Amino acid sequence: MTDIGSLLLEAATLMLTGMGVVFIFLTILVYLVQLMSKLLPVELAPKQVLAVQKNSDPDQTTVQPQVIAAISAAVKLHRQKHK
Repeated sequence: MTDIGSLLLEAATLMLTGMGVVFIFLTILVYLVQLMSKLLPVELAPKQVLAVQKNSDPDQTTVQPQVIAAISAAVKLHRQKHK
């Protein structure tokens, strides 16, 4: 019969081995993603996405009045149903 000490030692060894394998895998994954980002040019992205990113200014975002009216009506209807 095995004692508790040997079981704990085996569990710790298994845990450290598993954590080491995961750490090595994630490290390799990070480097591969960095390598891919350097090898693939930005021109592969759709031009619409690039145009939206260039034109988006957080200070100049406006909400259309129709959207505000629709949200207000939905909130009012929700509050009436759940009184």
